[in-house]
Formats: sequence, C-alpha cells, structure tokens
Amino acid sequence: MLLKKIKNLPNSPGCYLFKNQNNVIIYIGKSKNLKKRIENYFSPKEKNKKTNLLISEINNLSYILTNNELEALILESNLIKKYTPKYNFKLIDDKTYPYIEITNEKHPRLKISRYKKLPPNKNIFGPFPNQKEILKQIINILYQIYPLRKCHPLEKKPCFYYHIKQCIGPCCQKKVNYQENINAIVNFFKGKNYQIFKKIKKKMLLASDNLEFEKADKYKNILINLKKILEKQFIDLKKNKNYDIIAFDSNQNEISIYILQMNNGNILDKDQIVFTYVSSVTSNILTYLNFYYQKKIIPKEIIVGQELKKEKNNIRKLLNIKVCIPTKNVKFKLYQLALKNAQENLLKYNLIYQSKYQIIQNNLIKLSEIVEKEINYIEIFDNAHLFGQSFVSSMIVFKNFKFEKKKYIKFLLNKKIKNDFEAFRNIIQKRYKKILKTTKILPDLILVDGGLAQFNTALKILKKMNVNIKLGALKKNKKHQLESLILNKKEIFLDKKSELFKFLSKLSKEVHNFTIKFHQKTKKKEDFNTLLLKIKGLGKIRYKKILEKFNNITEIKQASCEEFKKLKIPCNILEKIKKILKK
Repeated sequence: MLLKKIKNLPNSPGCYLFKNQNNVIIYIGKSKNLKKRIENYFSPKEKNKKTNLLISEINNLSYILTNNELEALILESNLIKKYTPKYNFKLIDDKTYPYIEITNEKHPRLKISRYKKLPPNKNIFGPFPNQKEILKQIINILYQIYPLRKCHPLEKKPCFYYHIKQCIGPCCQKKVNYQENINAIVNFFKGKNYQIFKKIKKKMLLASDNLEFEKADKYKNILINLKKILEKQFIDLKKNKNYDIIAFDSNQNEISIYILQMNNGNILDKDQIVFTYVSSVTSNILTYLNFYYQKKIIPKEIIVGQELKKEKNNIRKLLNIKVCIPTKNVKFKLYQLALKNAQENLLKYNLIYQSKYQIIQNNLIKLSEIVEKEINYIEIFDNAHLFGQSFVSSMIVFKNFKFEKKKYIKFLLNKKIKNDFEAFRNIIQKRYKKILKTTKILPDLILVDGGLAQFNTALKILKKMNVNIKLGALKKNKKHQLESLILNKKEIFLDKKSELFKFLSKLSKEVHNFTIKFHQKTKKKEDFNTLLLKIKGLGKIRYKKILEKFNNITEIKQASCEEFKKLKIPCNILEKIKKILKK
C-alpha cells in the first residue's frame, strides 16, 4: 500500500507527513519534488542512524501540495509547530532579547524591556542577549552617576532615594537638570563614553580632595567595572547596521550551526546548536533558520558560505533580507571564524555523544550477557504507598539508549490493594494484557523495584498470561539504595564501582522518583477531597458538581462567587474551601 502511494506521488513541491502504525505523524518534511525526495528514503543508498530508525517506523504517508518550495518551507514550519513530530528537531525557545529602555514619561526612568520587534519612537538600546546581570550593573552605575527617579508612578513627596542623594527629586524640585542627564545616558549608549568617564573621575578626585577616601574608592570601583562592561560595545540598533554570520558543519548524522550576531563591527553575541537530522542538510538548515528568525530579531543582512549558494534566493525570499556570500575582506574572515566554531562544536558533540553512547552500549552488552538475551528495550515498574494506604504504581521505559519519557505510565490502583504483591499483580496484568491485544513490540527485559518476593509475584502473573519476557528485580537496602540484581530467582551482587551497577542504579532512581512524585500528587488530591467532604453544607452532590466543573485545585483557587452560584452552591462554601487551600 505504501509503495503504491510512493509510485503515484506527484513531481511537485509540497510537504510530506510520515505516519507510524497508529497513524501518528512522526516526521514532517518538505521538497521541491515530493516523489524524488520520498523515493530517496526507500532507496538502497546508505543512510544515517536517525533516518534508518525513522524508515523502520513509517507505515503510511500523506502530503500537501504547494505552489513553490518557499511555500512548502513556510507550511512545514506551521505543521511542525502543530504536530510536534518526534523525528523533527526541537524548536527554538520563545524568549525575546533584553534591551535597556529610557521610558517616554515626563521624567523618564531606565528599565530592562524585552521585545521581538522594536517599537517606533522610543529610546531603546540593545539587544543584550544572555547579559541580564550586566544590564542590571549598567543601570545601577548610571543611576549612581545620573540620579534619575526610580519610583513608578512618580511619588508626590520625596522618597528614600532622594534623602540618600540617589535621586534629584523631580517630585519636589521644579528646576532640575533632568534632560541633561537623559542626553548624557543616550550619548553613552551611542558610544560617546568620554562624558561619563570624565564625570566619574571628577567625582573621584573631589572626594579624594575632601578626604572622603571611602567615597573616592567607590567611584574608582565604578570606573573599573564600567571599563570591564564596555569591553563589549553597546549599539542603538535602529541607527547602526547589523548583520548575522551563519556557518555550519555536518557529518552523516548531525548538523552543527553557528550564528555570530554583529553590530557596528563588534561581535554582540552568538547562537549555536547541534542536532541530528533526517533528509538533506540544506533542507534542515532552511527549516532551522525559518524557526530561528521567527523568535529572534531579523538583521539587515545575513552572511553565509558557498555551501548555501543554491539556497541564497530561498533565504532572501523567506526572511525578506539581503544575503551575502563573501570571498574576501573582514566579513569573510568572520565567516571563517563562525565556521571554525561550528566545526569545533560538532567535534565536541561527537566526542561527548560517542563517550555516553559507548558507556550505555557497554552496559547493555554486559546486561545482555547476564540475562542471556540481547537487551535494548527495558520496562521498569515501581509502587508507592503510605503505611499500606493510597497505593499508586508507575512504569518507565528505557529504549534506544535513553529514557523515553513520553512512554512513561502512571497506574491508579483500586483502594482495596494493600501491599506490593497485589499492586504488581494488578499493573503487570494491566500492562501486558493491553499490549497482547495490539501489534506493539514487547520489551526485552522487565524489571520490578523490589526483592525476591516481588520478583516471584511478577513471574507468576507473566507465566499465567503466557508472556515470555526476561524478568529481573532491583533489590534495595535499608537506605533505599540499589544492593543487587535478581535474575532467574538468584541474587547477583555487582561491583558498586562498575558502570553496570551505576546504570542499574540510574534506572532504579528514575522509576522511584517518577513514582514518588505521582504518589505525592495523588495523596495531596485525596487529602484535599477528604477535607472538602468535612465542610458543613458541602454534601456529596455539591462535591460532585465542583469536581465536574473544575479540573484541578488551581482552578478552584481562582474560582469566583458567580461560578459557584451557577452551580447552585453558596459563596460561603467557596470561602471555606479557599481557607482550607491556604493552609
């Protein structure tokens, strides 16, 4: 069926959506020729690990035609945001850049603001990516040299800062040199730093002449700190040219992208990412840049290398921006610097990844030798309770060399369950009875958090269900630390310094922490429900109405009297509930 679909695909631009056996979208891509691109996935040509893994899961596909490749790129971006497929790289975060702003008030203040797009007619300076602490230092220094007001709104009488001479008091003095201070600050951000240095030196010498050495020392420190800060020049972006330099390096599995942000000839900041990819390198870079500049400020110009020559027009149209490929001069040298960093990041990533991958692979090989079966996919179970009450259980998954958190499961158990054995019987039966009804792959190994008794309980239920999966138990000591591994009803003591012991301890901690968090949340909800039923005037019918209307405790906290009246519940009941929540 899938091969027939591929044969009938059009030679047109568009987006394709790969789906797994459950019809879940697992990857979204784009191409100027859908048929050629998709046929390429299923050709005998050698592919990277991620692509091979993707192909093994493809069960179906659909596609959307577009007029051109650019439209396909924009559509791809929207579809990835909507469906968040697991094989597409993670999207860039939504944070904006911080700026220093001089407010448009009668007596302006300094403040840190965040913008995606700069508003018109405002004194805004920056951006200052990843420099929040430096911004605070700058504002603090400027307030010490130019004592502007800090209060918002403007006080009607002198405040604390006025009395300690850190504000010139526009609230109580009609004639103050306020605008002079503002002009000096604007000049400072435009790079005219001599005025502020002159003023600080003057204050320092005056304090020294008056034998106020502590004060003189304070100004000396301000001078030193300001010089350090000004090692990076601050630019008014609305008036100075700015551009980004984009370089990348790639291997068969990963792409490293490095972006230098330039302002007025200075390196303002950098962004870097390394990610595994599917499809072509340039296609992934275009997709990344599209996401990147949806969240960042688009400069006037982008510098790229010869490798993106064919995509130059696509980038220009997509971002409505000038794209330059330098071959000499300063921009070329800066591009080479960005490229060197991209190459270095890829090398570091591979060394770190290979090291981690190798350790996990070795652990799985050793575990496979002990279990006498190749292990790649493990499911681990644990229970939690409070003195035999409020039992909950959970299951975590370790597969393809990592924890697959999206596949973790929480089990709410029957209140009649009073011990570990009943809990394990219940959850193992639930889990594998459900899997056996589907075509889902069974794990290579099941681990239960417990000793021999828990192992035997799980083994009996698996045999009863005719489930032939290797089983083990992670036995802990009194300090709740891993002590041994139980396999084939035998206890195996591992060297506590060995990597395998550390790996099994990590599995044990992960399932324990996940279960405890779930138990705490459940217990909190149970306690709240018990307290609710003790409120006079809140019977079971009203209690049921509250639970049907509100999804969680936060919603009840934020509930209004009107909402309770609609449920035909008096407002005094809401007040009593909120008092309980405060406790």
